[in-house]
Amino acid sequence: MPEALIVGTMRQAIELAILVSLPMLLAGLVAGVLVSIFQTVTSIQDSVLAFLPRAAAIFVTFALTFPWMLRLVTGFSRQLFERLPELIR
Repeated sequence: MPEALIVGTMRQAIELAILVSLPMLLAGLVAGVLVSIFQTVTSIQDSVLAFLPRAAAIFVTFALTFPWMLRLVTGFSRQLFERLPELIR
């Protein structure tokens, strides 16, 4: 089995993982920055206030982007199963 094929497949898997997780990470980042600015302006230092908006933003983003993520992951899995004879040689 050629090493280039394995490295290429692993590179695609890592790129896909980054691409799929990026919307949720960005939503959490934006929500965290906005909550931090709000906490700084109002001097409210509550840990629940810091956690809940980020969790809600991540959950909403996940719910909205789940069909897209599912298409990407199933497409990659289908491609991997189709290339399986190449990988086991």
